[in-house]
Amino acid sequence: MSSLHIRENGVKSPQMLPVVLLHGWSCHGGFFDRQIEALADETLVIAPDMPGHGKTGDAIDLTIEAAADAVAALLEERRLDKIVLAGWSMGAHVAFALLERHGADRVAALLTEDMTPKVLNDEYWRLGTRNGNNAEHNVEVLAAIRAYWPTVGEKVAEGIFAEGLKPDPALLAYAKREMLAADPALIAPMWASLTEQDFRSLIAKIEIPVHLVSGSRSALYGRDVAEWQAARLKDATIHDFARSGHAPHLEEADAFTDVLRQLSSTR
Repeated sequence: MSSLHIRENGVKSPQMLPVVLLHGWSCHGGFFDRQIEALADETLVIAPDMPGHGKTGDAIDLTIEAAADAVAALLEERRLDKIVLAGWSMGAHVAFALLERHGADRVAALLTEDMTPKVLNDEYWRLGTRNGNNAEHNVEVLAAIRAYWPTVGEKVAEGIFAEGLKPDPALLAYAKREMLAADPALIAPMWASLTEQDFRSLIAKIEIPVHLVSGSRSALYGRDVAEWQAARLKDATIHDFARSGHAPHLEEADAFTDVLRQLSSTR
C-alpha cells in the first residue's frame, strides 16, 4: 500500500486518461478539490499529499526524490499506465524527479503550473524566484520557516494570488488556514530539498508533451520561465492565465480544469 495519503474520485474511463495532481509546497492535495470534483464524472482523479504535507506527514523521507519514488510506486500499484501528470510549483519538481528517476512510460503528458526548473538564482541563472532568492539568502529563509511559520506562512499564502487584483476572500481564507496548519518541522526539509533541485539539463531530454501553465500576474515567476523551458522542450505548449498569479488552478479553476480535460481526452 502506498504511504502517501490520497484524495481521489472517479473511475478509469476509455474516453479519458487518469489525472494525477501534485500540489505545491506547504499545501496538500485538497488544493485541487475543484479539479477533483469537476473531472470525477469523466475519469479517475488522484491528488496525493506529498511527504511532510497534509496527512502524509513524515511517513516518507522528506525529500523531492522520495516524493517522486512514492508517486511512481503509486502508479505501479494502481496499474496506471497512461496518465496526465500535473505538478503545481513543488509538485512540478516532484514530476520532473519522477521522469528523471523512473522514466515516462506511465505518463502520457506533463503539465507544470507556474514553476521553474531551478528555484534558486545564482550568478548565471536569473529565472529562479523573482525575489532573487539565492543559496546565501535561502539559509535565512529556512531559519524563518522553522522559527516564524505563522508570519511567514501568511505571507506565502497571500503571495500565491495574482498581483494587482483582489483575491477571492474565501480562497484567500482557505489558503491561509490550510497553509498555516502545515508543520514547519516537516515542510522546512521539503523546502530545503526543493531548493537543492536543478532540472535544467532534464528539460531537453523529455520526450512527452509538456504543457506549461503560466500565471500572468505571478509574484514568483515571469512568463520568461515558461519560454525558457518551451525553447528547449521537444513538444511544448504555453498556457497563459491572464488573471492568475502562482495558482491558476485556484484563481481560474474552470479554465485550468478545461486544460486538464483536453489533455486527458482520448477522443
